[in-house]
Amino acid sequence: MVLEWIIGSTIVVSLISLIGIFTFVINENVLKKLLLILVSFSAGTLMAAAFFHLLPEAIEKNPTVEPFLYVVAGFVLFFLLERILHWRHCHEGECEVHPFAYMNLVGDSLHNFIDGLAIAAGYAASIPLGITMSVGIITHEIPQEIGDFGVLLHGGFTKTRALMMNFLTAVTAILGGVIGYFLSANSAAFGNILLPFAAGGFIYIAASDLVPELHKETNLKRSMLAFVVFIIGIILMLALRSLE
Repeated sequence: MVLEWIIGSTIVVSLISLIGIFTFVINENVLKKLLLILVSFSAGTLMAAAFFHLLPEAIEKNPTVEPFLYVVAGFVLFFLLERILHWRHCHEGECEVHPFAYMNLVGDSLHNFIDGLAIAAGYAASIPLGITMSVGIITHEIPQEIGDFGVLLHGGFTKTRALMMNFLTAVTAILGGVIGYFLSANSAAFGNILLPFAAGGFIYIAASDLVPELHKETNLKRSMLAFVVFIIGIILMLALRSLE
């Protein structure tokens, strides 16, 4: 049962990479406005998922200082991934890193693989936590995948090839989910380590990648809208917590 949930969730996460199809027909100005909403919502859900779901679960399983060490380790590793791979998340139609399109594919594959591991760790703890993990990752994947699609286009890929390559990198989430399932079945320590580790990654993505994008908006009305959507994302995670 758990394996089916993991595979189903990671398939959904992988299919989100095909969202680039909509960029074929959406006006660029409309897309930028939509991205602001998506990024705001994603920042709120990721931050809240880390603090209201992953950390409490990790501390309940291991009521020592260790979970916090793994949170810091997750934060640091995600920082190193961006520096070493010369890759950063891009949430607008244009991106400065187009010379690194292939490195973006490598980084995206690794990131999606880790997402799959995190989803598996969530479901290994409980079905509701796995669903929460999946929702948090999905809300982040939507703006990220649109951004990654833009990176590949600026790196010289055609739209069709960019869409195909983006999907292939996303499929690594399924691999990560399946491997994570078998690791969790054979090691109780897997969830104890990966849950706070994923929390650190979520906090890094929200605080270092997404929130700075929101600060770039200079229009007061749109900035306030972004803030409201950010709060809505937090409230959603709180509601899911109460359902658990």
